[in-house]
Amino acid sequence: MVVKLFVQLSLVAACLLFFWLIYLNAIVREGFEGRRFKIPARVYSEAQELYVGASISQDSLVALLQKLGYRAADEAFQAGRYSVRGARVSVFTRGFNFWDGVEPAGKIALQFNANGITGLAAENGQTLPLVRLDPLYIGQIYPGITEDRVPYSLDTIPERLVLGLVLVEDERYFQHWGISFRGIARALFANISSGQASQGGSTLTNQLVKNMYLTSDKTLTRKIKEALMSVIMEMHYSKNDILETYMNEVYIGQQGARAINGFGLGAEFYFGTTLEGLQIHQQAMLIGLIKGPSYYNPRRHPKRAKSRRDTVLSVWLRQGLITQAEYRQASSAALDIASKPRQSNYPAFMDALRRQLANDYRKEDLLGEGLTIFTTLDPLAQTILEQQVAETLPKTEQRFKLAANILEAAAVLTRPSTGDILAILGGREPRAGGFNRALDAKRPIGSLMKPAVYLAALEQGYSLAEPLNDADVTIAAGDGTFWQPKNYDRIAHGQPMLVDALAKSYNQATARLGMQIGLVGVFDVIARLGVSDSIPLVPAVMLGAHGMSPMEVAQMYQTISGNGFYSPLNTIRAVSHPQLGVIQRYDLKVSQRFSPEAIYLLQAAMHEATVMGTSASIQWLLPSHWWAAGKTGTTDDNRDAWFSGFTGDRQLVVWVGRDNNKTTPLTGSTGALPIWIKVMAELRPEQERRGVPLGITQLDVNEAGIVVPSGCDNARSLPFILGTEPVASMSCNEQDNRAVPRKSTWWQKLFN
Repeated sequence: MVVKLFVQLSLVAACLLFFWLIYLNAIVREGFEGRRFKIPARVYSEAQELYVGASISQDSLVALLQKLGYRAADEAFQAGRYSVRGARVSVFTRGFNFWDGVEPAGKIALQFNANGITGLAAENGQTLPLVRLDPLYIGQIYPGITEDRVPYSLDTIPERLVLGLVLVEDERYFQHWGISFRGIARALFANISSGQASQGGSTLTNQLVKNMYLTSDKTLTRKIKEALMSVIMEMHYSKNDILETYMNEVYIGQQGARAINGFGLGAEFYFGTTLEGLQIHQQAMLIGLIKGPSYYNPRRHPKRAKSRRDTVLSVWLRQGLITQAEYRQASSAALDIASKPRQSNYPAFMDALRRQLANDYRKEDLLGEGLTIFTTLDPLAQTILEQQVAETLPKTEQRFKLAANILEAAAVLTRPSTGDILAILGGREPRAGGFNRALDAKRPIGSLMKPAVYLAALEQGYSLAEPLNDADVTIAAGDGTFWQPKNYDRIAHGQPMLVDALAKSYNQATARLGMQIGLVGVFDVIARLGVSDSIPLVPAVMLGAHGMSPMEVAQMYQTISGNGFYSPLNTIRAVSHPQLGVIQRYDLKVSQRFSPEAIYLLQAAMHEATVMGTSASIQWLLPSHWWAAGKTGTTDDNRDAWFSGFTGDRQLVVWVGRDNNKTTPLTGSTGALPIWIKVMAELRPEQERRGVPLGITQLDVNEAGIVVPSGCDNARSLPFILGTEPVASMSCNEQDNRAVPRKSTWWQKLFN
């Protein structure tokens, strides 16, 4: 009876064990296959290109290197190091696997003068045409994911690091089947001898199983489960597969809520270099951290960390992995830890990026496919934008006797030729999350809408010399009320030329012009410029009585700065998959929406605004050879101050105001423009040569828009579309300033 009961119980136990093993087998296989490649999408900035003639200053390059985590040294002897001697900067680049090819690591030398880079050569003195620095790691798409890693395949990990790990953590790794009875016995003897649980008998496979599937509870059930799962893992996967996964999975540090997993990220986090660039003492420190990342944290406990590192080095020496000379050099070296981890946080840009990615990718893909997102963010430009806003707003508050921190700001920086978004500022505190003013704060844009009115007029055959009527104007609304816009200075300015009416931002002349050419034409231009909102067809919109975000304004002005070509604003360069390579490229998309001649005239008028109009301070505060164009915007009761403008290959939109929409004493010229000027002065955009469309001719006119000889004192040179040149002309000495008006339309008769 007892024997029968024993047999029955044994069969039941065997069945339970069998089904348990099936269950554990499923967990191991599903978890191992999924976990090895379940990596959140990593986001990188645009890479800085270095070449002779680049306008980046020496100080800016050094600042960028520091942001990238490069470390200053007497000699750039290791990837991730740089040295400065006079006007010469030596950099040992890390190299990077970009979406369009591999940029190899290597030592380069750069020579600078006041204008930028004057020399670029390799270590052997060979001249280099161009070098790309590695991009800045911005973060993950979804910050709620707490684990982070930079995965490496086993064949790309330095062999000494692989062997060194095995010698220290599991000397018989290639002989056992997941559990080491010798290790368990040795640990048991040591624990009994010491009277406490001072050692464990875990193999690398045990550690991987515990990290991936189990808790740290020291119970018998957990240990049995760990042993069984280790054997199962060894049955299904090769030693190399397990070792590669371990080296990418092992936990070796913490940065706030972000767990540092794997040796690849550990090399960046602790030493500011790549895994391939680690020296012997650095490799030993990484392996030493496995025993206790917190206890041996080299930033907090340098003495413990050095002791642990030297213990690892002694094991390597004893096992013959390193020579006596290498041991002496490595053990005498300082810990050599980078001062701060390499990561940056740009919440406003990341917000825009997530919104764009949401159109093409599921959230699940971005959480687990290990995608690499190459973005358009320019770290140097972003830093400059943040710094100038942080410095300028307090000065503005003091100048106008405002309470501290009462003003807010938002800005969007783009590249006109491509539509790439280079920097975004969502608020005065750039690291604060939450409300993104650059994308979501829709505020009336004031006179920023005026270029659409003037562009519509130019398309209908008006010229820059066209005299406009700036007298008081009253326009009947459909509801029986009347719209009576006034100039900012409350003064009528007679008969200014069209170019001056825009440059000096005359409201009355603009309103009359818009009604003369027709609201339908104006709103058609607004839509073609890229404003996708449904806008009420009312005259007040022509003077900016419509709310738009800085991002929407940037899109509108992108078409103007892009010479009439509409390009959707873009935050992404390419998306790469770890196995499939590049899976999507975000190439330039353009559509021509305006003639080059009409846009050329509009740009010329907006340039006049920076010379003698509302943004004339640009000509005094920026280099005289720069060509700039832009428009100020000020809304009712000075609630919003705007400036949108471009120079060279950079366009910037700036908004300044109060979150509660209360009034300020600021205008676009005094609130937003100072930030724009300071940012551009620091950026030093490359000034591109401006081409002249074939249908443009240049003529000299006087203040009344009449053609005069070029030697006249009052002569101004203006561009004209062929066929729209002024008919009237006179000599320098003639006093008759009567212009020959164009044929009057019924709109002109109604409003003049």
